[in-house]
Amino acid sequence: MSETISLAPSKDNLLKHDGPAGLVVFLVALPLCLGIALASGAPLLSGILSGVIGGLVVSWLSGSPVAVSGPAPGLAVTAAAIIQQLGFEAFLAAVVLAGVLQILFGVFRLGSIGNYVPNPVLRGMLAAIGLVMILKQIPHALGRDDDYDGDLSFLEARGSNTFTDIAVGILDPHMGAVLLSAICLLLLVFWTRSANKGVRWMQLIPGPLVVVLFGIAWNQVYRVAVPTLLINNPAHLVNLPTLNSLAGYLGAFRFPNFAALTTGAVWMAAVTLSVIASLESLLTIEAADKLDPFRRISPLRRELIAQGIGNILCGLIGAIPLTAVVVRTTANIYAGARTRMSSFVHGWYLLGATLLIPGFLNLVPLACLAVVLISVAYQLTKPEIYLGEYRKGLDQFVPFVVTVAAVLFTDLMQGVLVGLVCGLFFVIRANHRTAITVANIDNNYLLRLNKDASFVNKSEFRSKLRHIPEGSNVIIDGTKALFIDHDIYEAAEDFKKLAQHKGITVEFKNF
Repeated sequence: MSETISLAPSKDNLLKHDGPAGLVVFLVALPLCLGIALASGAPLLSGILSGVIGGLVVSWLSGSPVAVSGPAPGLAVTAAAIIQQLGFEAFLAAVVLAGVLQILFGVFRLGSIGNYVPNPVLRGMLAAIGLVMILKQIPHALGRDDDYDGDLSFLEARGSNTFTDIAVGILDPHMGAVLLSAICLLLLVFWTRSANKGVRWMQLIPGPLVVVLFGIAWNQVYRVAVPTLLINNPAHLVNLPTLNSLAGYLGAFRFPNFAALTTGAVWMAAVTLSVIASLESLLTIEAADKLDPFRRISPLRRELIAQGIGNILCGLIGAIPLTAVVVRTTANIYAGARTRMSSFVHGWYLLGATLLIPGFLNLVPLACLAVVLISVAYQLTKPEIYLGEYRKGLDQFVPFVVTVAAVLFTDLMQGVLVGLVCGLFFVIRANHRTAITVANIDNNYLLRLNKDASFVNKSEFRSKLRHIPEGSNVIIDGTKALFIDHDIYEAAEDFKKLAQHKGITVEFKNF
């Protein structure tokens, strides 16, 4: 008799699954929140606040039980440009307006656009994000933290790129960070394998937490025993703003300048933010449903409304905009999350840690967090995934690989668009080859539409008609087609007129 698995928020799930998963997501989210705020040109606290709202609010409004929301790398460049143009308070007004637009997108059911992304493109997006995250974290593991956490763009503003950053790190590493990263990676692999083999006490403590605590302790050993290896540059450590009280925390909030809504630039910024945030959220929710071991289906309309409410709150208290985010969602799923409580718990961890222990968290070397992120990213881009796609055939493998390459060498949104174009080509190709069949006995021909016929099939339709010899009898059968495009009707009428001059008789059946 199979065990009944509870998929509702409960004390049992919180203790066994969602609580530990939320802690792992917190460890992944913390540097990303800070890094994306830094890249956006916003106060560091604004990134943390965005993560808190994503955890405490959006997790309960969203229809996805495993998606995690927070500041997104796909919005960082756009946000930075808007802040530079308008100023931070006007930017916050645009974020509020963007949230309102997202709610309208949900009300008018525009979320269904996510259903039209082919599966090979979605899988390619996930594999690409995993690959990019690994490549981006290698410099951090080497102690070369010239790039902010969460950046997914291939080209950097200073003229370098993902590969040159790795090369610089290899040529000039921080040996303390390299040694720490190597030991942390071995520790994480050992801990994960032991927990998977049933070592009970190791199952109770998440491996990423062990790695982070070990990283803090090991760096303090450097301080005492080998000062030359000490990681003490703030660029190589978590750098939380230190706020001594709740009053200080609340006092750091920034508020929107709603007077700026009278300018067209703010409205344009709001439209841009709402479209990008909505697309990234929809893609993440589609990906989360694919990764969810229980294969639950999330309502996309509800997700847009949830993200809209979250962004309204972000704009009102001085946070950068949020979306559902692939990296955090992936970490959540692979950490064993079952319900939305994991995302909710991660929000409390972000709030509590920044209020109560910012000084302790500022001791965490980014090198050990890089190991945690690399382990999460590897689950998305394992070699087995590429082999699996190859075995499915070229019509699945080519859009997958094209998406991976496009995301790697551009950024997330541009890469997905390139993948969509490639996927559309293969859909048209497959549809073009199987839509129409011709059978004949002597001079009697049957031309059958096997499925709906659109303008895409016009070329094939006309080609098959053109090869019917003079003096033939032709039946054009549309019985299996529920929809026939006007272009197909016109091609059939043109053939009927030509047939009179070639001694061809034409009969239409259910056409």
